[in-house]
Amino acid sequence: YVGLECNENRMHEYGTASTADFKGRGGRALEYSKFVIDEFIPFLKKEFKVSSDKNDWVYCGMSLGGLSAFDIAYRHSNLFNKIGVFSGSFWWRKKAYVKKDIADRSRILLDVIKNGKSAPHLKFWFQTGTEDEQADRNNNGVIDSIDDTLDVIKELRAKGYSYPGDIKYVEIKDGRHDLPTWEKIFPEFVEWAFGKPRV
Repeated sequence: YVGLECNENRMHEYGTASTADFKGRGGRALEYSKFVIDEFIPFLKKEFKVSSDKNDWVYCGMSLGGLSAFDIAYRHSNLFNKIGVFSGSFWWRKKAYVKKDIADRSRILLDVIKNGKSAPHLKFWFQTGTEDEQADRNNNGVIDSIDDTLDVIKELRAKGYSYPGDIKYVEIKDGRHDLPTWEKIFPEFVEWAFGKPRV
């Protein structure tokens, strides 16, 4: 397992490579994506004994890092087999939310999926927690973190991915938007991604 540590620039470097959000956040996401694909992965392959088989490559992230991980791996599906997102920041949007926008199509990742090429081999893991946040912008009684994730899953299904099957969704009762919640579920994710550990 290899981790990329974020710093104070994460609001500019994470996001979707195609466009920044309506507040200009994520303006360097394309640069970050190029760094991961063109520099970091080749460095790993050169300096360490890692598999060259894309079936062994999984990209995951938490929160805004989860949005970024999804965007990078989905756009570069020739390099990855599975994508994991923990409490993903799928609210990332082109314009501010307005109540009359029932479909809420301003969320950027929905267009990334809709307009992107389908890669049938990809598998997806999504985790949310019922206490990820309190916001419920459409007042439907479901917090936005869960709504946004379910809408991403719906978009993937429209693209031809199966749920369950290609998509795994885990909703943790009382789970929060924090490391302790993600740490508890991470072993389950690793087993999903790589199989049971060899003894």
